[in-house]
Amino acid sequence: MTIKNYHLTLRDVASHDAEYLETVFSLANGHFGVRANDPIMGNPITGTLINGFYETSPITYGEAGIGYAQHHQTILNLPDLRHLTILTEHGHRFTKSRRTTANLDLTSGLLTEKYTLETMQGESIYLGVQSVIGQGQQNFWAVSYTITPENYQGILVVSKSIAVPAEAEELKSADPRKSRIAGLPECESDFITQDLQRYHVKTRRTQESVTMYLGSLTPNCSLLRQPVDLSDGRPHVLEYEVYVGDVGEQNTIDPAATFLVNSWVGLQKDSRDFWDDVWDRSEVTVSGNDELNLAIYYNVFQLNQAAGRDGRTNIAAKGLSGSGYEGHYFWDTEMYMLPYFIYTNQPMARQLLFYRFQTLPQARMRARALGVDNGALFAWRTINGEEASPYFPAGTAQYHIDADIAYAVGRYYEITRDLDFIIQCGFEMVLETARFWENFGSWNQVDTTSRFEFHTVTGPDEYTALVNNNYYTNRLAKHNFNLVVSLAHEILADDPNGLEPFGLSEADLDVFSNLADHVYLPYSRELRINEQDDSFLNKPRWPLSKSTPENFPLLLHYHPLTIYRYQVSKQADTLLADYLFPEDLSLDQLKREYRYYEGVTTHDSSLSRSIFSILAARMDDPEKAYRYFMDTARMDLVNLQKNTADGLHLANLGGSWLALVAGFSGFYVQDEVVHFNNHLPQEISELTYRMKIAESVLEISLTATTTNVTVISGPIPTYGVSVNGEMISLVKVS
Repeated sequence: MTIKNYHLTLRDVASHDAEYLETVFSLANGHFGVRANDPIMGNPITGTLINGFYETSPITYGEAGIGYAQHHQTILNLPDLRHLTILTEHGHRFTKSRRTTANLDLTSGLLTEKYTLETMQGESIYLGVQSVIGQGQQNFWAVSYTITPENYQGILVVSKSIAVPAEAEELKSADPRKSRIAGLPECESDFITQDLQRYHVKTRRTQESVTMYLGSLTPNCSLLRQPVDLSDGRPHVLEYEVYVGDVGEQNTIDPAATFLVNSWVGLQKDSRDFWDDVWDRSEVTVSGNDELNLAIYYNVFQLNQAAGRDGRTNIAAKGLSGSGYEGHYFWDTEMYMLPYFIYTNQPMARQLLFYRFQTLPQARMRARALGVDNGALFAWRTINGEEASPYFPAGTAQYHIDADIAYAVGRYYEITRDLDFIIQCGFEMVLETARFWENFGSWNQVDTTSRFEFHTVTGPDEYTALVNNNYYTNRLAKHNFNLVVSLAHEILADDPNGLEPFGLSEADLDVFSNLADHVYLPYSRELRINEQDDSFLNKPRWPLSKSTPENFPLLLHYHPLTIYRYQVSKQADTLLADYLFPEDLSLDQLKREYRYYEGVTTHDSSLSRSIFSILAARMDDPEKAYRYFMDTARMDLVNLQKNTADGLHLANLGGSWLALVAGFSGFYVQDEVVHFNNHLPQEISELTYRMKIAESVLEISLTATTTNVTVISGPIPTYGVSVNGEMISLVKVS
């Protein structure tokens, strides 16, 4: 498969609104992100986000309670690295700017733009901007400005610096998806030389610090006052580089050595090498629809840009493209984004899971705060591992995050057989979450049946809160119990004394197995479907009169208690469990459940449509799967949720990849057999993608009548491979 030359341009996006374009053309590398602000008219004090660099502030409750989250955690929006000030020799400032072109090369990470600039006096010039962010060299970002005369051909004075922000007024919004201002950090700035600025920022409460350096790559170029002579009519190029330090690192570096090694040209090569490697492992081609093909390529590109790679950070809900949701990490990572990395880049997946392991101490404390004396409860929304959700009914009560993380550990091990990770980190997470479920749940005798139940929980559907026996929660907890037993046996097979460090015995494993066998899974005999929870099917349906477009999303128009008393779902809930455990139910039951829950789901969450697409494909309804998939694949490029300006919907980007792979190609792994089932819709003439199974890169190609799986690199995997229900032998392409 030949890697295509994909470019995202202004023709491919929903609008030319400034904040929207800043998001969709943003550059990032897991460490920090740079929004594509207009270099002249953009806000010079916002536009740069560092993964995990946050400030706290007290959460104020009208009536506080024991165990409530105590502090907001908010990612800091740092100064814009793209900003430039240009004046004529008469002091006229170019204050008007119009972006005429934008071209993001998804194969190299190079962003190329053109602007027309004007002064209030009508003088005009052209400004070309090229920028690239280091991927292997994760501390660097570089920009090249090309200034060309239009009707002004005199002397210009150009200045560039990292701005020290003044106090900003917090924008009030009732939208919980938006960010809040965390307060002004302590900032210091000085110019070491005329072409090198040091900028140091320190948070006031968390006492975290970061140092940046801005340097000129153009010889003898002053940052604060650089004359540019346009009288000869020729274009003039100015190049700059920014070093963004690691959080908490020393405030001084050797600037000269740093900027000499990582030149503008060097960073371009660094970025291209990174993306060459990404596409070698995870290229996706959708034939028959160029618009869709570009969207999928873009989604995978942004997934890779967003993921923390250091084991100390994760993937924020908006990645590093915007500060929506305050830069928090949610369950989205494990259930929607991590699968892409598990099946294409296992070292990255391991680092993302290691972040969760680092937060186990906070998770244990959270469990104690909720009255559970053993085990750990991971935070629902967090940066530092502590709970930051001030609204517990749709936050902390989503206990399923524990089982989501355990599920991800199991999937990672299933495909990597990385027993070292399990022994060092993974097993302890699975064990502590299983212990939580053991102590959180309770036994209930119903007639002659003993049931292990979980009360007062909230499932993925946040429009139904604090219920008993949410099906998704219970099913994932059951899996958590079974997983701790199976991983324990893997450890024992490697070392008969391997469980001693965990204080675990065979008797303990028997307890977990017994709990798994008795977890209650609610089922409606009347409708012959799994019940979302004990009470959901007894509630009245959401009124049709309130189901008009202007009322969505419901969370912005109705009090939560109004929503909670109706049978209405924000997103896939029981159906999400059906997707995760395809062996649990027959095709007929899946169709019944799908039909029922589709009728009560608003898809107010960006996480929803991809799951409906996958299950529709599994039910051999590829046309419905395609319709849901199109909304998923192009969600941000068409601004479907109307809030892309706050940042990309990262979980949906992962969901779009899942919809292709798990939906149209029917991929899943069970009992060391990799399954593919062709559900390609007629709108797609061919789907080809790559994935990594153990040490092998596979290429899967589907048409309406064929399904081919070949080994591109690495050994032929020991896993069995089933295509459309038949076991096949893999062939390696030479």
